[in-house]
Amino acid sequence: MRKQAKYLAAGGAIAVVLGGAGMATATGGADDDASDTPISGTALEEASEAALAHTGEGKVTETEVGDEESYYEVEVTLDDGSEVDVQLDKGFNVVGSESDSGSESEGSGDD
Repeated sequence: MRKQAKYLAAGGAIAVVLGGAGMATATGGADDDASDTPISGTALEEASEAALAHTGEGKVTETEVGDEESYYEVEVTLDDGSEVDVQLDKGFNVVGSESDSGSESEGSGDD
């Protein structure tokens, strides 16, 4: 009976470890897009206008509130198909941008 109890305890411990690892993978895995919150309402309009003014062309294809780099992030797909991520502060001022080619630019600094 004691051996059976040890096996059950060991099996339970393994299940807890594996379950915890599965939970960590589900909540903090490689695809962090699942937790992205899109910009909505009038903030979406203002953020889109600011991003398009910065790029000078294109179409807003994705947005995010609370991006790790800024308060708002607006992805703009340019007419040639390339993408630019425009970083905005709470006042919709451009604080930086990065194209899909990797080139970066800073905002005006007039915060």
